[in-house]
Amino acid sequence: MASSSAQEPRPTPGERAACGKAARHRMPRSAHARFEPPADRGDPVEILKRQSADRVPELVPIRYGRMLESPFAFYRGAAAVMAADLGARPTTGIEAQLCGDAHLLNFGLFASPERHLVFDVNDFDETLPGPWEWDVERLAASLAVAGRENGFSRKRRADVVRGSVRSYRQAMRGFAEMRNLDVWYAHFDAERLRVLFADRLGKQERHRVSRAMETARHRDHLQAFQRLTTVVDGARRIAADPPLLVPLSDLMTEDRRAELEERLHLLVEAYGRSLASDRRYLLSRFRMADAARKVVGVGSVGTRCWIVLMLGRDEDDPLFLQAKEAGPSVLAPYTSPSAYGNEGQRVVCGQRLMQAVGDILLGWERAEGIDGRRRDFYVRQLRDWKGSARPETMSPGQLQLYGELCGATLARAHARSGDRIAIAAYLGGGETFDRAAAEFAEAYADRNELDFRALGEAVRRGRVAARRA
Repeated sequence: MASSSAQEPRPTPGERAACGKAARHRMPRSAHARFEPPADRGDPVEILKRQSADRVPELVPIRYGRMLESPFAFYRGAAAVMAADLGARPTTGIEAQLCGDAHLLNFGLFASPERHLVFDVNDFDETLPGPWEWDVERLAASLAVAGRENGFSRKRRADVVRGSVRSYRQAMRGFAEMRNLDVWYAHFDAERLRVLFADRLGKQERHRVSRAMETARHRDHLQAFQRLTTVVDGARRIAADPPLLVPLSDLMTEDRRAELEERLHLLVEAYGRSLASDRRYLLSRFRMADAARKVVGVGSVGTRCWIVLMLGRDEDDPLFLQAKEAGPSVLAPYTSPSAYGNEGQRVVCGQRLMQAVGDILLGWERAEGIDGRRRDFYVRQLRDWKGSARPETMSPGQLQLYGELCGATLARAHARSGDRIAIAAYLGGGETFDRAAAEFAEAYADRNELDFRALGEAVRRGRVAARRA
């Protein structure tokens, strides 16, 4: 039966391409090269302090301690600082669902539901719709910062960044020619990628890639079960590793522990409503056995993060869930309001939109904490195969190859939600944007080093406390 109100006509591919080319007048491609912080640029330390205000107080110094390990570690934790810088710049006006923190370590290997090893974006705490170029510029700058730490020359760093951005551009132009369903089904299977890149890898590098893939396959719930648990009085419990991993039994008195344990139980039970019915049924086959507070990442340190040990058929049938607090995205002050009232739902829906395949137990819930405040969480498996890059061990050629893979992966993620035809038309077939992004990356790496030193000075002057852990 026909709708009573006619649908608005959708723009043709030609009209969408014209829109992309018109965006060059608003934001010329060469203009992306410029990064000139305004005179009233916010103090990066104050930005980080505001972000930490609602975090677990005793864990915040660990965050600063981790950020002070190197300029690259600082960059990983300073997504809010860069969001403020990007938010002050002109944009193309073409939006996609953004990762919001697309540095090179937020890509990696993990398992598809069909038990294939895939490569994809893997962190979505900051996801929101926004100008597609913000993700590309964050990725580009991360490669420049990593290249500096590895001692690469400026020319080699520029080659690495241009290679990654060129890969994004060429992949997006390919996706612009594809049908909608073909874009949706596209993914990067790790085995296929190994074959595709074989001619660019030496024998030793091919062996290293194979070993990394095998390691990723073994980083699963069974490995987590073996490494993170022990037997106490005949029962399986999470082993303490303070301050990074603290079981509930060590975190508070027995009465308060029982109260929080009940609230975590309710959180896990309620979050199941956000899953598809078959996965909700699977979750119901497990019972909660123990829980612990866990410190994760660099930028996320201090957020409330719990790991929950679940047992199924018996004690040899484990499942580890991670329930992580979701606060507002660092992009929120510079974009349109989120479509979701729950920040956990924002994270999950953004992840589902950007990833080609995902965790079958990914969901969200709002729960009351021991302090009586209700907070938003997203829940996922703690490990379901996992492989991460080690950029500090990479040669310039290896980092460039990895950057190209990240660039193409980011293009696929953006092509699912953004106007891929408009973005491709904006980028064009030449290297104008590639060169501009490389100049921006170097300029931002300079700024990042100044901000890194500012945090160190703030610690020395007692403005903030830092702790290595």
